[in-house]
Amino acid sequence: MSDPVNQKSNQASNPKRPYRSAKRAEAAEATRARIREAAARLFTEKGYTGTRMKEVAALAGVGERTLYDAFPTKAALFGHTLGVTLAGDEEPVAVPERPETLAIREEPDPERAIGRTVDQMTGLLERAGDLIMVTVEAAGADPDMRASADAGAEATYGVHLALTTALQERGALRPGLDAGTAADTLYALASPHTHQLLRRHRGWTRDAYRAWLRRVLVTELLGPH
Repeated sequence: MSDPVNQKSNQASNPKRPYRSAKRAEAAEATRARIREAAARLFTEKGYTGTRMKEVAALAGVGERTLYDAFPTKAALFGHTLGVTLAGDEEPVAVPERPETLAIREEPDPERAIGRTVDQMTGLLERAGDLIMVTVEAAGADPDMRASADAGAEATYGVHLALTTALQERGALRPGLDAGTAADTLYALASPHTHQLLRRHRGWTRDAYRAWLRRVLVTELLGPH
């Protein structure tokens, strides 16, 4: 038999629980953001192998136990940091499956499709290019980084090939160019390596890099109009 007194008491206390849960979730999100910011900075400055978990905890202003509770290993921390930085948020949807990525290959105007690809890739590389290069640089010495670098490269190439295949099916690629070679071209020109060379080593502005990439991709993939 139910207890009406206890029912009333529970009902009175229930409205407070969502508020407390929301506050806890906000606090946890803020903590993860501080950890990501600290991790991204240290991984970029010191490399993967040179970064210690205790340094991340100190820079983020959290205890080591808090850090390890959230990310049991350095590989887990790096994977989370890179994944969120790539996507721009914590939504559990990979970049290749995001609506904005899928919409690009449905874009009927070939030049606009390339322009939207360049905008997306520029934004992604501005956010995460330095971290992607950390995986590349550490791949030879660490199997986790090798796996991360290989998976990232495969996913990126898959996105490029899906676009160039759509362009080929519409007859938009320049004469003599097939979807695979077009994807290879896009993969090389829009790579984090090229972005690193031009933006970090040569000091190009973001706008200059984006304009160059769009211009050269339109020329290489679509040919003269």
